[in-house]
Amino acid sequence: MVSVSRVLAAASCVGFSGSRSVPCAASASAVRRAVAAVGAGVPVSVGCAGGVDALVRSLCPDARVFSVASVGFSGRGAFAARSAACVRSVAVAGGVWCSFPGGACPAGLFPSASAARCFSGFGSGSWASLALAIGLGVPCLLFLPPGVSAPAGWGFVAGGGGWFFCPAPATQLSLF
Repeated sequence: MVSVSRVLAAASCVGFSGSRSVPCAASASAVRRAVAAVGAGVPVSVGCAGGVDALVRSLCPDARVFSVASVGFSGRGAFAARSAACVRSVAVAGGVWCSFPGGACPAGLFPSASAARCFSGFGSGSWASLALAIGLGVPCLLFLPPGVSAPAGWGFVAGGGGWFFCPAPATQLSLF
């Protein structure tokens, strides 16, 4: 079983995303515990949305906030660009992505290193961000509300208590 606290305490940086409304008391409690487990001085990245993003910002006032206004786009594409920039910042820093979606993964969405593929109209920015993080090789923690299952084929291992973990993929070492 994976220890969420250990994964977060050992992270070089942590990115958070989730539902625009905190889906249940269990999710709010999980967000609070996750933020508390992040090591002192470890950078935190989060978006500008309400719900889970707002809760993380309230718990971590020094977080790096990715806003729609900062990505240079307008309209619906700005939200995807903001989320992709947040995920990429964590990927570049070798961090951990922590996701708190409010419902099931949309049908047809799969992990990909392509932001265009992940954010192509599936209707859930939380799941799209998580799909991009996995596609970029970022280790990911996922908390799901009661009754929601982790998507098959994404590489998640149950951690207990609503938590799932998807480790970074093993890399092939080169001899040259």
